[in-house]
Order: sequence, then C-alpha cells, then structure tokens
Amino acid sequence: MKKTSRTLMCIASGNHFSDDGLRNEETGYTSLLRAVYEKINFAPKDDMPGLYRYADWLPIDKILDGSALPVSYWSEGLSGRLGLSRLLIIFSGYWPERGAFMKTGSFKECEAYSVCARFPADKGSLVVASAGNTARAFIRAASENNIPLIIVIPEKNIDSLFAVSPVADCVRVVSVVDNSDYFDAITLANKICERPGFINEGGAKNVARRDGMGTTVLSAVETAGIIPDWYVQAIGSGTGAIAAYEANLRLNASGVYPNRIMRMLLAQNTPFTPIAEAWARRSGTLAPQDADEARKQIDRIDAKVLSNRMPPYSITGGLFDVLSSAGGEVIGVANDKIRMAMTLFEESEGCDICPEAGAALAALTESVENKLIGKDELVMLNITGGGMKNIKRDLDPRPIRPDLSHTHKAGLPLDI
Repeated sequence: MKKTSRTLMCIASGNHFSDDGLRNEETGYTSLLRAVYEKINFAPKDDMPGLYRYADWLPIDKILDGSALPVSYWSEGLSGRLGLSRLLIIFSGYWPERGAFMKTGSFKECEAYSVCARFPADKGSLVVASAGNTARAFIRAASENNIPLIIVIPEKNIDSLFAVSPVADCVRVVSVVDNSDYFDAITLANKICERPGFINEGGAKNVARRDGMGTTVLSAVETAGIIPDWYVQAIGSGTGAIAAYEANLRLNASGVYPNRIMRMLLAQNTPFTPIAEAWARRSGTLAPQDADEARKQIDRIDAKVLSNRMPPYSITGGLFDVLSSAGGEVIGVANDKIRMAMTLFEESEGCDICPEAGAALAALTESVENKLIGKDELVMLNITGGGMKNIKRDLDPRPIRPDLSHTHKAGLPLDI
C-alpha cells in the first residue's frame, strides 16, 4: 500500500514534523504528538483487511497479516436490563457469532497492528512494556509478521499470556520479578532501550497506539451514523479515552456529522484509583503515591491491567486535558460489582467478558441508576476484551513462558 499521508503535530507547540515511524515527542515539550492526516473525510475502505478498513486515519506504512476489526452492534438484551434505549456495544475480542475475530481477546490488537505497521523495518527490536493484554496482542502481531520484539511484563501477570499460533523466534519475553508491577516493567523497558538496536515503542506517546485504539469510535460511528453522547470505558492509563477523543475531533473536522464531543464515563478498579481520585478534585496532577502501597492495592484488584502508576494524565494533550474538554466522570468500582457486571453481560448478550470490560459496565450501571446518563442518550460501551471461552473452544490457546526473568532492582539483562 501507499504510505498514509500525514504529519505529526506537537499539541503544546503546534509544530509539525514528518513521521519517520519512530518519533514520539518534541524535545523540550512535555506533550503528546497528534497525527494530522491529509484525508479529512471519514471514508472506510471496503477493500482493506481487518483494522486497515480505517487506514486513512492510521499512521501506517504497510499492511500486516492477521488484524481484526472491533465490532459494533445495537444491544437488545443488556439495553433492556439497564433501561437504555440506545446502547451501542463495541466488542473487541473473539466472538465469531458476532463477527469478532481478535484471537488474543483484547482491543489491544488495535494498537499492535497499528504500531507494528508504523515501525520501520531494519531499525532494531521494538520494546513494549505490558500488564498482559498488550503483550498478547504485540506477540501475535510480531510473530505473524516477523517483527523483532521484546516484551517486558511483571512476573505476576505472566499467566495472562497465551498464544493460539507459534511464537516467532524474533519475539522475546522478559518477566520482571520481586513483586514488580506494570510501572516496574515500564522502567526496565526504558533501560533496555538505552542500548543500541532497541527501540522504545512509546506507550501513550505513540500516535499509532492511540489511533489504533481510536478505531473503536470509528466503528461505532459507522454503525450509528452519528457521534454518541457518551463514551464508556475502563482505564489503566487512560490512553484509550485519549484515543477516543482524538478520533472524535477528526470526525468533527470531517464535516459529515453534527459537531459533538462525547462525554466520558471512565472506570477504575478500587482500591487502585489514582485517576478517579485526581479527577474528583478536578486536579491536573495525580496525588503522590507510595510505591509499596500502590503495589498492595494493585494486588487486590480483579482487573489487573488497570494498574498504571504513571498514566499520561498531566501531559499536554493527556487525560486531564481530554476530560476538561469533553466533560464526564471517572468512577471507582469494586471487585464484586465487576463480577456482577461480567455475569450480567454474559446472561444478557451471550458472551463472556474480561474484568476490565466488567468495570466499564459496572460504572455504566451505576451511572444510569444515579441518572448521570439519561435513558434516551446514545451510549457507546467499549467492551475492550472478551470471548475467552470461545478462544478455548475454538483455538487451543497455549501458555507463553518468559525467555528471561529479571529483577527491577538489578542492572540490565545481558542476554536478551
């Protein structure tokens, strides 16, 4: 395919740059970059496979094998249970009966197949830190397309890793031991990238990661024909919410839809709720955290992937700016509410969902009961993972074990 025509704009400075596939920031600014595409109109491509249906608004230079689309559909069962007349479910996972074929069971495939399609060949190994879902997605995308990759993941999250096809020799998994969490994995990944030949993927700063996740909104609007009133998602870093907002801005600029910014209803899993606590104060900074106490809180949550201790909250263009512009709330939900929501979805819609998706539904249920969300408003519920039972039924998933274990208290691993 022809390279998607775009530039990168620093949100803080307004400066534009060409995209070499590696740039994630402008020196001197604590700010996200944003992709600016030549094509303004929203024009899904029927002739493109999977995620690349939305290639005009993805910062990519090639098409990879194996991607899948997030699937949007109007709820009947769950909408009736909640008393919502217009509930649009965006399902990212493995549910063939609904046309959903993400074989890692997570919307992180939207990130992986965008980031890896932006990453230049022959530049070295891409290094990605993960709490679980992202690792599965990148391992799959890299293995199927022969992209050198280092995954860094907390040892306590290793059991979340599986593959339904062979893991390529170019992919290596490093587990971080000693009661480490996602932040420790990020720290080690950054250290690895100090070496020549290892390229930091960039996390929330990578425009391809955000625009890949933004395809959930594009799918929703393609189905609904209008921009929703509310966007509902569980968050660890909040990157998905930032991505949704940026997709919203592009849809507004296209001139096709009435100009509207979706309000945000975001969920975290109590007791680990740093973003919810900061937004309740309408503060642009997170409260200081004791690392050991944060790890204890993370150990107590069901939705382990919602565990970023250093999210892109205060950075220019980050989650605080998004919430300040869009409006909305960030709600903490307890494990028991998440489990109830997971059961509710499976009973009413017919597919199992992951705990983080259960957190989003629990927050939506509470917000409808409290009349924050009206019964006739158009609600986009982002189910960011599900279909694990279907994966076990159809695909014979096999566990992925680490190639190397490492303590975050030591120096760099020498044999990656």
